[in-house]
Amino acid sequence: MNTTLLQHINGNAEPVIPSPCFVLEEAKLRRNLELIDSVQRAAGVTIILALKGFSMYSAFPLVRQYLSGATASSLNEIKLVNEYMGVQAHTYIPAYQDATFDEVVSRSSHLTFNSWSQWERFKDRVVGKPVSCGIRVNPQYSEVATDMYNPCVPGSRLGANRDQLPDQLPEGLEGIHFHTLCENDSFTLERTLEALESRFDNLLHQAKWVNFGGGHLMTREGYDTNHLIGLLTAFRQKYNVDIILEPGSAIAWQTGVLVSTVLDVFNSQGIDVAILDTSFAAHMPDTLEMPYKPRIIHSYHEPVAGKPTYRLGGMTCLAGDFMGDYSFDKPLEVGDTVVFDDMIHYTMVKTTTFNGVNLPAIGVWKEDESFQLVKTFGYESFKDRL
Repeated sequence: MNTTLLQHINGNAEPVIPSPCFVLEEAKLRRNLELIDSVQRAAGVTIILALKGFSMYSAFPLVRQYLSGATASSLNEIKLVNEYMGVQAHTYIPAYQDATFDEVVSRSSHLTFNSWSQWERFKDRVVGKPVSCGIRVNPQYSEVATDMYNPCVPGSRLGANRDQLPDQLPEGLEGIHFHTLCENDSFTLERTLEALESRFDNLLHQAKWVNFGGGHLMTREGYDTNHLIGLLTAFRQKYNVDIILEPGSAIAWQTGVLVSTVLDVFNSQGIDVAILDTSFAAHMPDTLEMPYKPRIIHSYHEPVAGKPTYRLGGMTCLAGDFMGDYSFDKPLEVGDTVVFDDMIHYTMVKTTTFNGVNLPAIGVWKEDESFQLVKTFGYESFKDRL
């Protein structure tokens, strides 16, 4: 982490960064965007932002310098794309609603239907509209280990199986969309494409565009971007289609932190516990859903014999609002800062006000090494959701 930023987080420089607070590092976001842009240029494809992974619209001016669009999965996300990205949205919603469908269409450049029945129900309402429609398909192949994030489990509600589709794409349906990856590499994508082509080859040859969905973690260290570029180029040329990718995690991967503070330290039946002013359940629910153990800067990810070790707990009354155990070089004390790494993608968009706990503030560590406090939350944010 940037040394100057750490001084502000620890209260050793002004302005002091509030706690809890999500802090995006602008330079790291630009680094990711530059890499992603190099991939889309080399492969001749379009890569867009997936709002479900990163909706921090105060950063969209920077995103717009590299990415030409964004994908949305609700009318609210669509409006955010329109307002802050300044473009029509690539839209995919698992089931469209009668009351909002026409507005969704009017705000979208691309519209993906989740099932053949949805297409049949709404097709007459997109005729003559300046929107390109597609259908999501299920290749019935995924290497995602956690069922909650696997769209190809038996009985999946996401995407149509091959036997549910005709042999000819009807007039007005010109795109194929699949999304079966979750923070995977290009070799997983290669095997996924084999499954996709084995089932949908004839429809791919009829399509004008193919949306590869998200889960392409091309900004992770060790990812083989040259291999990805080769796959995309070969597929585009084989089927003569426009290719769209919409990564979520890759955009904001390793671009910021969640700052928190120790509120209490005590021993519980032989286990040292530290309670923080943040919450795993309310502010980092993905750590419990996936689950995964977040990394803490200047700590040991697993307990180390002989070092002060603590089970970290959140400030809600949920018994399971804890994560453990971590070791530190010195004992934790009330007022100490605990900084969770890589907390910008997905984490921020999933926060809740469960138990009336305030949402973390949002800030940006600018490229000129200044801190910009973007937003704080209080009672009104809690009350307005109820």
